[in-house]
Amino acid sequence: MDLGLADRVYVLTGASGGLGLATAEQLVADGARVVISARAPERVAAAVAALGGADRAIGLAADLTDPGTPSRLVTAAREHFGRLDGALISVGGPPTGTAAEITDAQWRESFETVFLGSVRVAREVAGALTDGGAIALVLSTSVRGPLAGLGVSNGLRPGLAGVAKDMADEYGPRGVRVVSLLPGRIMTDRNRDLLAAAGDPDRARAEAEAAIPLGRIGDPAEFGRVAAFLLSPAAGYVTGVSVPVDGGALRGL
Repeated sequence: MDLGLADRVYVLTGASGGLGLATAEQLVADGARVVISARAPERVAAAVAALGGADRAIGLAADLTDPGTPSRLVTAAREHFGRLDGALISVGGPPTGTAAEITDAQWRESFETVFLGSVRVAREVAGALTDGGAIALVLSTSVRGPLAGLGVSNGLRPGLAGVAKDMADEYGPRGVRVVSLLPGRIMTDRNRDLLAAAGDPDRARAEAEAAIPLGRIGDPAEFGRVAAFLLSPAAGYVTGVSVPVDGGALRGL
């Protein structure tokens, strides 16, 4: 199936690794061009090289706590590739700990990056999409049910899913689609760290896999393919939904 991604242009945040980079790889493989961002310049440069260089990808070292970041990303897409067709908004995992353990300072910092930073990018990109397009927010299965020891994610991700739904209603008449993606256990650096923090990574992995109907932790490319499809014109009648990519771990229908 042709996803219709050839020569389309997408902005991806948090895309120097993990799920953001996995999605960028799938977009580029199907003919799209990407503008990726992350905070570490050296990691951004390495990701751009891996994606094929300036013909296919450019990168910006940027922080989502900076209110100017969204406009920089939109401008870079238009100036380098001549258009913009959507965005994948991914933010690094917030600090671990229960909601009661997290300090005020950690809550404020997480709100600025995870929540407000994501809203700013979605708002800026949606405003720039004058001929339709798609925006996907990378959230978590914590949108549907709290995860032990991840109080900040449990608090902020469901709110972002609500924002995505609200934006889908607002921007839908202009042909702009907004969806949320809910990754479960996928083997990124973040999940490696969470397994290591359990003290016995092998046992923690076995227990995690036992709770997943497919019996394994996912590969980032599996997430990337779902994200690329939802961002593509092939998913042109899909908006306002939260899509789990979790091997069946969520038990709700």
